[in-house]
Amino acid sequence: MADEQKDVSRRDFLKTAGVATGTLVGGGVIGGLIGYNMKGSGTKTADGTGDRSGGRKDESAGSPNGRMFFTNDHDFAVLTEATERIFPEDDLGPGAKGLGVPFFIDHQLAGAYGNNEKEYMQGPFLAGEATQGYQSRLRRKEIFVQGIHKMDEEAKKRFDKSFVDIDGDQRDEVITAFQKDEVEMEGVAAGFFFRLLRSATLEGAYSDPMYGGNRGMEGWKMKQFPGHQMAYIDKVDSKDFQKISPESLGGQH
Repeated sequence: MADEQKDVSRRDFLKTAGVATGTLVGGGVIGGLIGYNMKGSGTKTADGTGDRSGGRKDESAGSPNGRMFFTNDHDFAVLTEATERIFPEDDLGPGAKGLGVPFFIDHQLAGAYGNNEKEYMQGPFLAGEATQGYQSRLRRKEIFVQGIHKMDEEAKKRFDKSFVDIDGDQRDEVITAFQKDEVEMEGVAAGFFFRLLRSATLEGAYSDPMYGGNRGMEGWKMKQFPGHQMAYIDKVDSKDFQKISPESLGGQH
């Protein structure tokens, strides 16, 4: 969202993005739900209430299109619009909405990623350097909820409208304010929330579809990534370029 990033086309970004293939398993965002709710069990939300769908008929609890964490429709709508500004639809393919990225993030916040499981979360909590990684006393799910509320508040303060009711340029202005640490947050820097949101958005765009993002493997198709093939033994000796249809861990192809 910084000024220098605006001149980088999405085509160039897709060619060079570090979060490229959805092959990160464990330790990162994509590993957050491994072993969690794979059979559709354990689908209570963070506040102990039942699941809420986002309006689609197939958004039952435990499905890739079902919500596990967000019980408030407005909060989920703010998240959805924010991710779409970070990864917008264009002539190359769908954006965050079309790829199901908001559902991916929702699922991750309901699992190990959102709860910072197996991570050291004891004090003291001091403002760390950029190279020191996670320093907040808050868990990721708490940071996301606070960040979404602050994003809505910032939109109302600047434009007297909710984040979901302002236009794209205005949304960019609000998101950029977070990137530049111009918004006050409790227990975490606004810039840190922005980096979490951006990272989760990109990983949702390129994760295996079984985790709720990369719907239809369209993220992989834009990068011509083959996904999780069983083997390449029938292609390794060919001198010709091989165009391979992607396959997911869940058996999609």
